[in-house]
Amino acid sequence: MTRVRSRWSRPRTGDLASAPTDAGPPTAQVTPAELDDCLRACAVHSGKLVGSLDSRRIALAEQLRRLLALWAQTQAPAPAPAGAGGLIRRGARPTGPGLGNDLLDALLAVAGKALDCGYDDELNLALLISDTVLTQRRNSRAGWRLRGRLLEAMGRPAAAVEAFDRYLELTDEDGFGVRAKVAGVRVAQDRRAELLGLLRRTVPGAERFATAPATDTWADGLAAHAAGEWEDARARLVGALLAMDRAEAPEQEFQEALAHYLDLATTAQVRPTPELTELIALFAEQRRNRMRGPVADPLYGGVEWLTLGEFRNRIAGKSVALIANSGKVGASSMGTEIDAYDLVVRFNSYRIDPVHTGRRTDIHVTIHKHGFNWDQPVDTRLVFGGVSADWKHSLRTRLVPGAQKYLGDETLRWPVRNIGRLGTDRWPSIPTSGFNMLWLLDFLDVSPTLDLIGFDFYESGAYRVDAAMKMPITSVHEYTSEKAWVMERAQSVSGMRISLR
Repeated sequence: MTRVRSRWSRPRTGDLASAPTDAGPPTAQVTPAELDDCLRACAVHSGKLVGSLDSRRIALAEQLRRLLALWAQTQAPAPAPAGAGGLIRRGARPTGPGLGNDLLDALLAVAGKALDCGYDDELNLALLISDTVLTQRRNSRAGWRLRGRLLEAMGRPAAAVEAFDRYLELTDEDGFGVRAKVAGVRVAQDRRAELLGLLRRTVPGAERFATAPATDTWADGLAAHAAGEWEDARARLVGALLAMDRAEAPEQEFQEALAHYLDLATTAQVRPTPELTELIALFAEQRRNRMRGPVADPLYGGVEWLTLGEFRNRIAGKSVALIANSGKVGASSMGTEIDAYDLVVRFNSYRIDPVHTGRRTDIHVTIHKHGFNWDQPVDTRLVFGGVSADWKHSLRTRLVPGAQKYLGDETLRWPVRNIGRLGTDRWPSIPTSGFNMLWLLDFLDVSPTLDLIGFDFYESGAYRVDAAMKMPITSVHEYTSEKAWVMERAQSVSGMRISLR
């Protein structure tokens, strides 16, 4: 990982802000990288993780293992084809020199887990993967989104916006909420500039300290504060903040130092001044926008919340069709039959083709992590998620006011786990959105007709909106177990239709 660390090495944060790095901030510009070099670096990093007790690094190690196993397969001589179709394999067409779809997905999965770790070495690994992916596929949407996420984690919001803008240029569907993130970062940067301008005006003595090393100036400011000399401390601390801004210190370190300064200023003054009140308001606004982006309607557009009992009453006595996002549905010509059901349920990044899929969507069921189709008008939207805080954050940032009349509340957040109490000892795999919904409808048992249309558990491939078609079929779900559960309860199986009632 030496090549990457020479470009940028994230400074370790001590008690507060560390000195800005000498190498300068990374940008959205890609440094050319060879695929073989990247894969060898992944192999080296895999060895470093042996014996780690950190759960995040353990997850990264597993993704690295899968990547390296796939790489080994691609290095092996290909067997001679048995017939004319021997070389055809759906979903694995190479579109770049040496970087086929399977290898691309595996590299992106490794980078995602590396980002989750957040440590210097893992961020450097993700940076190398980002360079490699965008060298091999300069118009990779997933590659540019990874670049934006990585630069954001590095504390480089302006560069992250460049990468995210490139991603948005390449896609029509924004299922990951990137536009809101970019808007939020831009508003936050404006508020940050206003805050710094206010500090310059209200603490004029700070400028004389703004040219010295930020770490030393900050330490002197803390010492002055400890000695009870607040005015001197204030000038030095603000001077250190100005120095960090000029040196383009990582955003997280600047924010940490700024929060510490405001805490000291609040405790040092018996009665907050109007200037301090304004500083705190700007600080809160820029932090809030950076986290979730601007919110057009804080009241969710007048949506009506549905509890478990209220949802039961709304579906009672109605025929229900659950439509899979499968290749079979995309070629089914069942549109008219699907629209004949009382309620049509669709999932996540569903795609509408009236002839094959039908026109109506009464209930949209989605995982909280993606934002596909959240802007499509439906009667009811159920958003599933395992972690309550993350689920609430997604509702706040992704929900489109006016796009739904009813929204499931927390009693409907994670049916298999929270209602069914099926823990990992009884259901080890993470339940899909489809299975959560199917389990819920089976549990409530108030629908005279409960049909699954096109559910082959992705054996025929995926049929989604264009922006989601290149997303891999996630490996965290155990489709075999879900299929077995369905078939145990099936009353009849006929062509495209599996009937549970």
